[in-house]
Order: sequence, then structure tokens, then C-alpha cells
Amino acid sequence: MTPQDQSRQTKALCQLAPVIPVIVIKDAAHAEGLARALVAGGLPVLEVTLRSDAALDAIRAMSRVSGGHVGAGTVLTPDDAKRAKDAGASFAVSPGLTDRLIAACEELALPLLPGAVTASEVMRAADAGFDMLKFFPAEAVGGAPALKSLAGPLPRISFCPTGGVTPQNAGSYLSLPNVICVGGSWIVTDADMAAGNWQAIEDRARTAAALRG
Repeated sequence: MTPQDQSRQTKALCQLAPVIPVIVIKDAAHAEGLARALVAGGLPVLEVTLRSDAALDAIRAMSRVSGGHVGAGTVLTPDDAKRAKDAGASFAVSPGLTDRLIAACEELALPLLPGAVTASEVMRAADAGFDMLKFFPAEAVGGAPALKSLAGPLPRISFCPTGGVTPQNAGSYLSLPNVICVGGSWIVTDADMAAGNWQAIEDRARTAAALRG
């Protein structure tokens, strides 16, 4: 799968809802209920970061939930990509982009949403064939004004900003012509997940699904 094909698929996923929940799962027993709540709330595209020992088991469980599209986040190496694909991830998200990761995702036919923040990084990703990118860490590198400044010289590149995005500032990102959706961690709280409070998570998902720029 070429980078161009990968970007077509990740862009289509990003267009399904204005927010992709970015989730750290510490107990895979919570995964299925969590996925059902998020999908029911109108957020079908889910990113489970590979930052916990339970992540791959969680992806396996969540990928069985009807209507959901589960990806692996914090994919840094070819091995990360392979383990994610084997666990059932339908896409991968990385904070950056390397030649080894490009090659691995091509071989695995795993759509990759790679990260880029500077003009040079965006141009390198575009040279490799990617035109749908993650912008991370969004707030730390200038937020919506920084992304807006990239739209002029790089109008064909679309972004999913992640990192410091909140319900209060999401609209400023979503109003930009080069932003398709945002990634946010506020929808799933550790407390609600531990308590199995799926209704609270579904309610936040529904509010996030209604966000518009």
C-alpha cells in the first residue's frame, strides 16, 4: 500500500467525525465497553496509544465492536506497526516519520497517519506521498496560528492536530481549511474508565461529535 493510498484511507477516517479520541488503556477489560460508548456517542474512529502493557489486547477487543475503526497510536518502529496490525488495528498514528516506518507500513498495508510540525517535516512527508498528517504536539508548537500559517504555502496538506486540544480550543482548529479533525484525550477520563461509567463517556463523545469550527 503506497503512502498515497494510506493517506486516502486515513483522510477518509478523519472525515468521519470532528474528534478522534486519544486513549491510554491500562486494563483491557475496559476496552469493549469503552469502544461501544464512544461509537454510540458518534465517535467511530479511536486511537489507542501503545503506552501501556494492555494496549494491544485493548485494540483486539475494541476492533470487534461494530461500527468502530480502531488505530494504534505512538507507533514508532516497524515492530510497533507489525504488532498493531496483528492486534487488529486498522490504521497507525506516529508522532513523526522515518524511512523504516514508511517501508514497514507499505509492506504491512497499514495506513499511517504520520506526524509533522515544521514546514520541512511537512514537505518531507509530502515528498514521501503523505498528504494527511498529524500535527503534534499542537499547542506546544504554536497551536491554531501555527497550523494556519502552513495552509498558505502547503495548501494540499491536511492535518489532525493533537496535543493540548481541549473542548475550549477545538473550534479554533476545526475552523481552519487545512484541518479535517482533531485528536483529544479529554473524552475518556481515567476515573470514568475505571468505574465503567460508560454513560458519562458517551455523553462527552456526543458533545465532541457535535463540534464544528
